[in-house]
Amino acid sequence: MTASPEHLKITVVTPSFNQADFLAATLASVLTQSYPNFEYRVIDGGSTDGTAQILQDYSAKLAFWCSEPDSGQYDAINKGFQHSTGDIMAWINSDDMYVSWAFQVANEIFSTLPEVEWLTTLCPIVWSTTGAATYCAQRGGYTRQGFFRGENIPHNRWYALGAIQQESVFWRRSLWEKAGAYLDTAYPLAADFELWARFFQYADLYTVSVPLGGFRFHGNQRSVTQAEQYIAEAYQVIEAYGGRPMGKIQGIVTKLAKDYLLLPYAVRRQATKWGLKATHKHCAYNPATQRWWISDL
Repeated sequence: MTASPEHLKITVVTPSFNQADFLAATLASVLTQSYPNFEYRVIDGGSTDGTAQILQDYSAKLAFWCSEPDSGQYDAINKGFQHSTGDIMAWINSDDMYVSWAFQVANEIFSTLPEVEWLTTLCPIVWSTTGAATYCAQRGGYTRQGFFRGENIPHNRWYALGAIQQESVFWRRSLWEKAGAYLDTAYPLAADFELWARFFQYADLYTVSVPLGGFRFHGNQRSVTQAEQYIAEAYQVIEAYGGRPMGKIQGIVTKLAKDYLLLPYAVRRQATKWGLKATHKHCAYNPATQRWWISDL
């Protein structure tokens, strides 16, 4: 049996504005984690719906909170991270939620696998308005090559593997600092996508086969009501970093190859070795050795 991993400090930031109906559930999903070493910082933009009272009620458990005017979601996140001290970093919006084991899994991977600099799930959850899990499906993995071909733009024109679910992303502070230590507020909706583009300049995105968090769909999020603007900003990011989204023919061929040509694992592994297939970095757990290890898929 292997020794227990160290408990790295985890920083989580929540930006908030007039989401009192959902905020308490978000706070609880962080504060009830069975993990002993984290700081939670909530930055509210001066809500008028009772949010400040909720934060006051939870204040003893928060490392920091404030309720004051700001310049929007990503400005609030930057403010929250500015004086944070965690070795691992993440943010969760004020209507979304983590699963109860998220911090434990993230810590075990980061503390035992030094090559992992950022991490997400292959199984993103969608929560209903009431907080019930309504969707969770296996994704095929994320690669730098695929990202800059547009595979992770939501509802991409010809082929979309699926967005990198922000609610399930954790990263090392060292990667955050290498990437400039900020979210680019020039992208009002897709600053998360732009941050992933910068992260990919320095490190592969690793995945794990268990859910870590989920997006609560209630229809009033900017990512839903302004989806076309988010997609437009994502294309701008791809172009700014020299990427080139797939055209119609390439997209259809890619979709057929990935969705319908279910090649044996050995064939996919060989294609990866020959450079014919982009490598997807995956964190797998071996119950016999009780260790996490890296698998190239």
